[in-house]
Amino acid sequence: MAELLKNLVAGVWVEGKGPGTPLRDPITGAELARVSSEGVDLAAAFSFARATGGSALRALTYAKRAALLGEIVKVLQANRDAYYEIAIANSGTTRNDSAIDIDGAMFTLGQYAKWGAALGDSNALLDGSRAKLGKDGAFQSQHVLVPTRGVALFINAFNFPSWGLWEKAGPALLSGVPVIAKPATATAWLAQRMVADVAAANILPAGALSIICGGSAGLLDQLQPFDLISFTGSADTAALIRAHRAVVAGSVRVNIEADSVNSALLLPDAAANSEAFGLLIREVVRETTVKSGQKCTAIRRVLVPESLYDAAAEAIGARLRTVTVGNPRNETVRMGALVSRTQYDAVKNGLAQLRTQADVLYDGSAQAPVDADPAIAARAGPMLLGTRDPDRTEIVHRVEVFGPVSTLMPYRDVEHALALIRRGEGSLVASLYGADPQALARTALELADSHGRVHVISPAIAQQQTGHGNVMPQSLHGGPGRAGGGEELGGLRALGFYHRRAAIQAETAVVDVLAAAPLVL
Repeated sequence: MAELLKNLVAGVWVEGKGPGTPLRDPITGAELARVSSEGVDLAAAFSFARATGGSALRALTYAKRAALLGEIVKVLQANRDAYYEIAIANSGTTRNDSAIDIDGAMFTLGQYAKWGAALGDSNALLDGSRAKLGKDGAFQSQHVLVPTRGVALFINAFNFPSWGLWEKAGPALLSGVPVIAKPATATAWLAQRMVADVAAANILPAGALSIICGGSAGLLDQLQPFDLISFTGSADTAALIRAHRAVVAGSVRVNIEADSVNSALLLPDAAANSEAFGLLIREVVRETTVKSGQKCTAIRRVLVPESLYDAAAEAIGARLRTVTVGNPRNETVRMGALVSRTQYDAVKNGLAQLRTQADVLYDGSAQAPVDADPAIAARAGPMLLGTRDPDRTEIVHRVEVFGPVSTLMPYRDVEHALALIRRGEGSLVASLYGADPQALARTALELADSHGRVHVISPAIAQQQTGHGNVMPQSLHGGPGRAGGGEELGGLRALGFYHRRAAIQAETAVVDVLAAAPLVL
C-alpha cells in the first residue's frame, strides 16, 4: 500500500485514520499515495490557527510578512524538480503545463513578497483619505483596514494544486491571516509536499499554515464569524457552502470561483487572412490543449462573423490535428491526460449533452494515445464542436465541459455576439481579437459588466500578451454571476478580502497618527 500522507494541523503532523483514499497516476492507473482526514481534530486545528498562528502573524508588520513570503519562494524553488515529478505523475500534465501551476505559483508569491515589502513597517492600511465631520475640521473620519482575527479556509480545485494554494495563501499570509488549506483529493500530493517543505524550513509561525488532505466533512462546521472561506470548484458545491449556517447565520465572508463558460470573440473587421484571425485560431487551440482544457479560464465558446465560420472550423481543426496526446513523460506528447478516470467520465457525459445541440467539427478521440493504454489512461483527445444556430442551442451557453472541448458559433453583428456571450450569465474571462483600438475598447467595456477580466489581443501586442487563460497576479481573477461572484488577486486589491474595514472618528491629532499607515485603496 502506498504512503498515507499526513495532515499538518495545530502545528504538528497527524496521520488520518483508516486506509485512506488512493491518489493515482491518470496515465497508468498506478497508486501513488493515499490521503485521509478521518479522525483529525478539526476544532483544535482551527482554534490553534486562530489563536496561535493568527496572533503571531498579526504581530509582524507587512514588510516582515512579505519577507516570509520571499523565503517560501526560495524553498519552493529549491524543490522545483521534485514538484514537476509529482505533477506529471499525479496530474498527468506535460512539463510545460506543469510549469503553469508550479512556476506560476512561485511568480505570484514573489509578486506579493515585493508588493508587501513596499507597505513597510505597519500593521494596518488606510482606505481613502480623511473626511471632515465638522465645520472647523477638528473632528475627522478615517477609514482603515485591519487584518481579520479569524482563519482563512481554502477549499481548492484539482486542476491547480500548486497555484491554487499559493495564489490564495500569498495575500492571506501577507495580510496577517492564518491559512487552513484543503486541496482537492485527486491531486493533493503536490500541495501537501509543498506545505511539508515550507514547514520543514521553519519559515512561518506555528499555526500560520495548515493542510488537511482527504475528506472535507466537518470543515465548514468549524467556521466562526470572523473566519473566511475561499472556494474554487463547482457551482453545486458553492451553493452548499453559501447555505451553510456559518455563512447564513455567522456572516462568514465567502469568495467563490465556480463554473464559467468563457468566450473568445473575433471582431467583424477581421478577414480570414488577417493577423487577428490567426491570433484567434492559435489562442483557441492553446486554450483547448493546455492542461487538457482543465482550466477554469479556458475558452469554451468561440464566436466569429458568419462569413468566417467555415474558415475558422477548418483552421482550428488543422491545428488540433497536429496535437499529440498521451503519456506526458514522452517528449513527443504535447497534451497529457485528464486528472482521473472520474474526470474522463465527466467529460464524456458533458460532451454527450453538447452533442445534442452541436455538431462535431473535429474529433481528436480517434487518435491513438502515445505510450498509454486507452483502456486505462484518463486521456481525451481535443474536440471542436460547432453550431450554426447559437440562438437556439441553450446547452452550449450553459454547460461547461471541463476538458479539451470548445464550441464554434457564428454571429451576425457585434450586438448579436455580445448577446450570445452574455447568455453565459457571467464568466471569468472573455478575449477579443481585432486590430481597431476604438472597436476593441468599446467592445471590452461592453463585456466588463459580465466578466472579471477582458483580455484584448491585437497584432500590436501579439508577442507580449500573456494568454486568454493565464491568470496574472496583477489583474483581477474572478467573475460575476455563474462564475461565482468572487474576486482574487488584482495586486494589493486581494488584501481587501482578508481585512476588515472600519471608520475611525477622532480629533485631528489622532487621525494624524493613523496617517502613518500606507494608503492602498
